[in-house]
Amino acid sequence: MTTNRLLPRTARLAMILVMVATMALPGAHAAEPGRGTPGAAPNIIPASLPPSSMPALDRREIRAQLLPRRYTTLASEIGAKVSRLPFEEGARFKAGDTLIGLDCSLQQAQLSKAEATLDAADKTWKANQRLEEMNAVGKVELAVSQAEVAKARADVAAGKVVLSKCTVTAPFPGRVVEQKAREQQFVQAGQPLLEILDDSALELEFIVPSKWLAWLKPRQGFQVQIDETGKTYPARVQRIGAKVDPVSQSVKLSAVVDGRFNELMAGMSGRVLMAPPAP
Repeated sequence: MTTNRLLPRTARLAMILVMVATMALPGAHAAEPGRGTPGAAPNIIPASLPPSSMPALDRREIRAQLLPRRYTTLASEIGAKVSRLPFEEGARFKAGDTLIGLDCSLQQAQLSKAEATLDAADKTWKANQRLEEMNAVGKVELAVSQAEVAKARADVAAGKVVLSKCTVTAPFPGRVVEQKAREQQFVQAGQPLLEILDDSALELEFIVPSKWLAWLKPRQGFQVQIDETGKTYPARVQRIGAKVDPVSQSVKLSAVVDGRFNELMAGMSGRVLMAPPAP
């Protein structure tokens, strides 16, 4: 009777030992509910990846700056006194408007002198031509008088070119950014006088991951949020850079604000709202 009572306990103990050994085997958890197939790694997918696990370029905020379509600094091509600067800083002008006027009294006098010299040389040459018909003048003298006319004509042309530098006109419509000289100030040749820009269309330049080239195309639309105004504006891709930076794996993009917004100014910056399409 005692032996019969111990047999069930021994059987139960053996069964427990077998279960413990089975659970200790590799891949034993795979058969539990929700663990996937036996022998496979747990199929656990987080709801969202931590930012540190994403590529650096994808995590970086894409910044862009508003740039004018055209901009330049106008300089004096001759040494003269500034007689007038009709447009103040921030003022708008049209293409062909006079932006800088220089006092060119001396240059005008030199041109008048060159024109008088040309007139005298021309009269001498014509007189020698009549004398040559009567064999009353030598060929060398005739040739010299003709050369004097050509020389005087060149002096007149040079004087007119110099005189044309006394007025600087606007090469394009735009606004005055900065006056670098003042009226009645004497300036030297090559000295900057006026900084201007064309803001008829504002452009954007920014850097994007090079792998975006798989879906990014010219004239593609997107949005840009400008910090200074707090507003979002439509824009479209204008040009894609010709070279990918192999170190940062990025490429430069040029875009343009799609429309005219009076509150926008060159130099403002913002955030590009552009992301790859959903797979």
